[in-house]
Amino acid sequence: MMTNQGNRLTQGQFSYLPDLTDAQITAQIEYALAKNWAVGVEYTDDPHPRNTYWEMFGNPMFDLKDASGILKAINACRQTFANHYIRVTAFDSTQGVESPRMSFIVNRPKNEPGFGLARQEIGGRQIQYTVHSYATDKPEGERY
Repeated sequence: MMTNQGNRLTQGQFSYLPDLTDAQITAQIEYALAKNWAVGVEYTDDPHPRNTYWEMFGNPMFDLKDASGILKAINACRQTFANHYIRVTAFDSTQGVESPRMSFIVNRPKNEPGFGLARQEIGGRQIQYTVHSYATDKPEGERY
C-alpha cells in the first residue's frame, strides 16, 4: 500500500519516494541518455495536476550526452527558482514526435500548501467537484 506522507505533490515518477539525491538524479539522467532521449528542465509555482505546461529552463538538451551538464542546469534552476517545483523530463523522438518517457520532480518548495476539493451541486442533482490549488491564492511570483 502506498501512502502520501506529508501531502506532497505526486506528479511523475518517484513521487511517493523521498526526495532523490543528486547521485540518484544523475543515474536517471544517464538512463535517459543511454536511450537517446532528450532531457529538459522545467519549473512552476502552480503545480495543479492539469497544469502540464511548466516553464522551460533553457532549451531541451537534444544533443547533450553528459549527465553532469544536465545536473549543472538543474542546479542553476534550483538556485534561480529555489521556491518552485522543478522537474526533469526526458523525451523520445523515435516515433517522429517528442513523446515524454520520463518525468520526475527534483526540487520542491519548503512548504507545500496542497489542494482543496470543492463540491458543488448542479442541475439534476448532479455533483461537480473542482480541485483548487492553495498555492494560487497568492499571485504569481508570491506563492512560496
